[in-house]
Amino acid sequence: MKITTYIPTAQLKQFIKDYKIIESQYDTTNQVVPNASFALAFRLSGQISNNDRSVELPNIALSGLRKSVRFIHYKKNSGTLIVSFSEQGLSAFFRQPLYDLFEQTVPLDHYIPPATLALVEERLAEMSNNQLRIACMEEFLISILINRTPDLLVTEAIHKIHSTRGNIRIKELAAALCISQDAFEKRFRKVTGASPKQFSQIIKMNAIVHQPNPASLLDLVFENGYYDQPHFNRDFKLFTGQTPTDFFKSPSFW
Repeated sequence: MKITTYIPTAQLKQFIKDYKIIESQYDTTNQVVPNASFALAFRLSGQISNNDRSVELPNIALSGLRKSVRFIHYKKNSGTLIVSFSEQGLSAFFRQPLYDLFEQTVPLDHYIPPATLALVEERLAEMSNNQLRIACMEEFLISILINRTPDLLVTEAIHKIHSTRGNIRIKELAAALCISQDAFEKRFRKVTGASPKQFSQIIKMNAIVHQPNPASLLDLVFENGYYDQPHFNRDFKLFTGQTPTDFFKSPSFW
């Protein structure tokens, strides 16, 4: 499997984290642990399916934030272009509520007219190289951009969550931002597609799984606010599909 990453142009940099083109010459399965970004996938060739391989993914699919690992199966000679949004990025393109997409993958024609998407697919198929495909994708994204102003309160909340590696009480976070907890949670969900608690858990688990060779699993448990190892193990396996011991022996994800 070949994964090539492209950086967005300045016009889209605050909304898009990166683009990836994934090409597989052989049948293979990719393990994708959750992160705090929406993903938009355009199939370029072949067949791509979810988890147990029984359900083929839509040609153009939008995936919300998740708390559980995904296994994406690529058939031989398949390829896809994936747009990874920044943590507030998707809300700049759609007015619809994003929280309904939590743990969901839906066809993009739920949000964009099918005729518009058909033109994008046709243009992508005509492009002779990946750089041209990325340029085509950026042109499409710019055409549907509706809001260039981020929510500064949510921006500050995201910063505080990252700075604590997800170990923060939502009540205390709302108080620090001088907003009621209920109003904060509604505003945060609208922009990020997850509740502050769900978002914090994703950030926490990402920090854990990207920690190289932890000296002690028990230290990880208590450093991250867990009171017992079984609870930690359950959350970890849901997030990665593996036990902590097996995962840190041979982590394999992107």
